Amino acid sequence: MTSSRGRRLGVAIAAMLAVGACAKDEHGGTWEQVQARGELTWGSDIEGGAPYIFGDPDDADRELGFEVDLAEALAKRLGVEARRVQSGWSNLVPSLERGDFDIILNGLEDTPIRRERLRLSRPYYVYGETLSVREGSQARTLEDLAGQQVGTLNQTVAYDLLRASDVELKIYESNEMYAELANGRLAAVLLDHPIADRYGCTMAGIYCVPEDLARGTYVVGIRREDPELQVAVDDALAAMSADGELERILTRWKLWDHRQTEPVPALELPAPSSAHGFGGAQLELFARAALVTIQVSVLSYLLAVPLGLLLAVGRVYGGSVASAAARVYIEVFRGTPVLLQLYVLYYGLAPYYAFSPMTAAVLGLGLNYAAYEAEVYRGALLALPRGQTEAAKALGLGPWQTLRHVLLPQAFRLALPPMTNDFVSLLKDSSLISVIAVIELTKQMTISSSDLQGYLIPGLACAAFYLALSLPLSELARRLERRLTRDQRPAAL
Repeated sequence: MTSSRGRRLGVAIAAMLAVGACAKDEHGGTWEQVQARGELTWGSDIEGGAPYIFGDPDDADRELGFEVDLAEALAKRLGVEARRVQSGWSNLVPSLERGDFDIILNGLEDTPIRRERLRLSRPYYVYGETLSVREGSQARTLEDLAGQQVGTLNQTVAYDLLRASDVELKIYESNEMYAELANGRLAAVLLDHPIADRYGCTMAGIYCVPEDLARGTYVVGIRREDPELQVAVDDALAAMSADGELERILTRWKLWDHRQTEPVPALELPAPSSAHGFGGAQLELFARAALVTIQVSVLSYLLAVPLGLLLAVGRVYGGSVASAAARVYIEVFRGTPVLLQLYVLYYGLAPYYAFSPMTAAVLGLGLNYAAYEAEVYRGALLALPRGQTEAAKALGLGPWQTLRHVLLPQAFRLALPPMTNDFVSLLKDSSLISVIAVIELTKQMTISSSDLQGYLIPGLACAAFYLALSLPLSELARRLERRLTRDQRPAAL
């Protein structure tokens, strides 16, 4: 029997390895697959917006942008149809490598580190790095901004240039950094000129330096295993350039300028971090991010606990007005995503009051979790026997004294296990604050994975730090439970 099970296990493992090998082999010969299915899939992130790709305001099923037109023209030259596949900007390269789509076409910049990882097509667009500052600022170079906060997107040439300078780098997820600049939270923004021209230079209070800080090119990203597809894409782009179709597409989107016909200076970028591997410097960055995570989590929970307790008491013992107000608060904050609440707090209220990133993070998570804590405490209060209140009255205790000395201590003992669970959940939900430019553990993981060209080691390091933070909290809560409970089953604790 044991031998038979061993053989079956061996066959299953061999089958899994064979499937994995076949899946890996599928990455090669993509050009043949594109021709066979008559479709070229291209990965991009619609969140990047115009002029790259964006939704048609008059047709929910249609997408617009110069790269949409470029993809359709490219596919037509190849004799197939084009189909876009949505992927987050930070995940475009790993998604391409795992075979989610055939090519990347989304403002992918030609850099040495990408040339090591992918096959890159001939350029189809020349961009300039535009420095945007507040009106009245005398800064015109990165040297003028030493020690000041400058925003950009991750995994861009602008990010590499800023990282090699003496500025304080702030990383954003999308183009909201120009609003941050206008509101005074940033000293400058460095990004490609198609983005700056549309989202920054037209905004009141922002001045864009006319001279490019650097120039680079957009290219199509192709897997290393697909030289035939690269040749086909290069031939199609060369033909589009030769007969003027590429120029017509760029002109239609008001992107054709002097840069497209001038020589492109060589980009001098810092050496990739992958050359050094995951070492002490990366561990230090993760440690700093862990401190931010625990700081935000603790402060948020210190806000959530008393506010949640107040809401619970209002719902159970307050009058009709207090009970209704508490219920509205709970339903609003439980019924809407915490990510949306962070956006509203940080970006939505910025024209009226500009919270700092840390303040907005603490407020957003604290106010959200207060709604959940309120329901935990309400359930604990309602679980207490009615005789406790009657006994307190018999002893001459007033309502406030009964609540403070009799009901709340017992409710706290009942609520402690779910409170611990909520704090661990809050610790993990703190990863959402990266959308307001706070670098916590998960955001540091994505940055390191980009620098090191891989998710495995940074992901394991991130998981280890989260465990190192959450396990002691769980143990502390278990000790408190043992101390407070009179349960005769300590093994369950």
